[in-house]
Amino acid sequence: MAKRVGIVGLGIMGGAFAHNLIKAGWQVIGYDVDAARTRAARNEGVETAEDVQALARATNTIITSLPSPAALERTIAAINAARLPPRVIVEASTFALPDKIKAERASRCHGHVMLDCPVSGTGAQARTKDLVIYASGDTAAIRKLRPLFAGFSRAAHDLGAFGNGSRMKYVANLLVAIHNVASAEAMVLGLKAGLDPQTVFDMVATGAGNSRVFELRAPMMVRDRYDDATMKISIWQKDMAVIGEFARQLRCPTPLFDATVPIYDKALTSGHGEEDTAAVCAVLEKAARLKRRRKA
Repeated sequence: MAKRVGIVGLGIMGGAFAHNLIKAGWQVIGYDVDAARTRAARNEGVETAEDVQALARATNTIITSLPSPAALERTIAAINAARLPPRVIVEASTFALPDKIKAERASRCHGHVMLDCPVSGTGAQARTKDLVIYASGDTAAIRKLRPLFAGFSRAAHDLGAFGNGSRMKYVANLLVAIHNVASAEAMVLGLKAGLDPQTVFDMVATGAGNSRVFELRAPMMVRDRYDDATMKISIWQKDMAVIGEFARQLRCPTPLFDATVPIYDKALTSGHGEEDTAAVCAVLEKAARLKRRRKA
């Protein structure tokens, strides 16, 4: 089964993984509960399975990119119920560590190897293979999967014991949360001062205040369009909750992260839930009583 991989979950991230792996010469077998996503993946050249068990029977390596811990639990239960020889499961979602540990133990009881491999990057970055994989778990398995990781990321790092990948992802996402709101705050300050939004972007992007998050999200703020979401606010709230709980358990103060929480909450409750997280800019514009001048 060389150069063959299964992907359970064909959403923004999983669909991008499949797209790039096919381009890299891999045979990809996919499954998603959403029929529209399944059709879209099939149009990209993905062979689709009728269910998780059929997918697991067809490949030794399975990537899971799922929306909730419940979906992960169902997926692992289905793989285990198939009573197959050992499979390697690359868990690429962002969940609380206890949920991942529970899934890993359930997999191990049936002879499978689960790796904790969350990715750093947005959906737009995933599409262009601009992702970093925080791999953790069985070192030998991670080493064998290097060619697979190279097919859909620009770098993969072995962070050691299972769970360290998630711990690193929480650290990285804490910065993403802060940088995104900081980018919106700077954009709104510039607009309120009478500067053109494109000028704000161009000048910040060439100066000391730039960040990767600003480069990715500020163009949406310039256009005042957030419908082409690379990370929906409704989904991001799950990641925010995971980071917050992780920090609380460690009794680690996160004052800047905590300050962003009500802004994301406001974006969710004011109708931006299905838009990109860059829509926090619209929330801050409203708070600033700012009305953009529309170009003729």
